[in-house]
Amino acid sequence: MTALEAFEDKLHGVLSEIDGALEERFGSRWPLHPARPPRGAAANPQYDGLFRVTASFTAGYGSKFGPGYVFRVEASTLASVPESEREAIEEAAVALLREGLARAFPGRDLRVDRDVAGYKIHGDLSLA
Repeated sequence: MTALEAFEDKLHGVLSEIDGALEERFGSRWPLHPARPPRGAAANPQYDGLFRVTASFTAGYGSKFGPGYVFRVEASTLASVPESEREAIEEAAVALLREGLARAFPGRDLRVDRDVAGYKIHGDLSLA
């Protein structure tokens, strides 16, 4: 396994934990999209349940933080999710992300800040 694969495996572990916590707290509030399987039906939590929690690498062009991972939380429902609820979900997810990064990458300066495309994980992305 390469250093990049190891880094991203740890990151995806944190994202899976966040997905589970969001499902526990908010997962029963809205109906699933009809094409979305229920929580636990897929091998990867990104593909089932109400939430899809992802982080995608970006080179950081146009960002004051430079390169990093754009963090997103999407609700897979056709129902309208009020803005106040979206904000509560986002705040919970970002708090969980900060805690998870500190636990998964101890001693590493990884930060989460609002950026152009939402939230960005940035800082010490070294693979050493």
